[in-house]
Amino acid sequence: MHIVTIGKLIRVRQWLKNLMLFFPPFLGGTLISTFDGNLSLRAFCSFSFVSSATYIFNDIMDKQHDSHHPKKCRRPIASGQVSIVTALILSVVLVLVGCVLAATISRYFLVCILIYLVISFCYSITLKHVVLLDIFCISSGFLLRLQAGGEAFQVHISEWLFLSVFLLSIFLSSGKRVAEKKQLGSEAVIHRSSLGSYPDGYLDGIMLMTGGSVLVTYAMYVLTRHSPLLVISIPLCCFGMMRYIYRVQSGQGGDPTESLTKDLPLLVVGFLWTVLVGWVTYGG
Repeated sequence: MHIVTIGKLIRVRQWLKNLMLFFPPFLGGTLISTFDGNLSLRAFCSFSFVSSATYIFNDIMDKQHDSHHPKKCRRPIASGQVSIVTALILSVVLVLVGCVLAATISRYFLVCILIYLVISFCYSITLKHVVLLDIFCISSGFLLRLQAGGEAFQVHISEWLFLSVFLLSIFLSSGKRVAEKKQLGSEAVIHRSSLGSYPDGYLDGIMLMTGGSVLVTYAMYVLTRHSPLLVISIPLCCFGMMRYIYRVQSGQGGDPTESLTKDLPLLVVGFLWTVLVGWVTYGG
């Protein structure tokens, strides 16, 4: 297999989601003082390899539908560039390596990895066709990354941060589904059966409801930090979420990773948020 094909198969771009592992130490102010390059690399690679394995398995399960999808038809498995047998072997290898790396960190970290695997495989097999459960399955991936990061770097995760990440993940998941319905139109049900079970406007309502809730919980998290300067990050988050909703409603796509990497305003806001929070947390 060509290196580019492998990169597409394991979806390297999606590894950005695994930066969630570093949220607890970054926000907790311990990322620099207790930084362990070896530990960080093992944690990141562990979740990256395992998540890539689940992406491959999902592509195998969706091969028939993806081959008729306007964009997904170019994926290595759907296009026939990679055989199912080869993909399965690679998926198993990635799972084994990821689990071995996780075991070197801690038992709880490994448990998070295993739970993530079980949910992801169940999602690929059947849960992605079940209303609401498909969204909550995607959301669980973000929460497990957050919990695993707290375990790996020994940082307590506050209740407000947990709620913020949970609601944000539901917001992004529902936004992704809204974008799929808009882009696929009448063929949405063919590619993802659960989309046909959501009443018109229902997913939009979930996205808007959780979007507002995220701002409230994040504001409470910021206020518990007792830093007036950090309050400035709330308008940044508000703009970022509004921009994401704009992308979804205007048919530009709702994939979180793609939105962050391809949408300049979102990329700038994300950078400014990181710099501001980093300055407040580590500049003193």
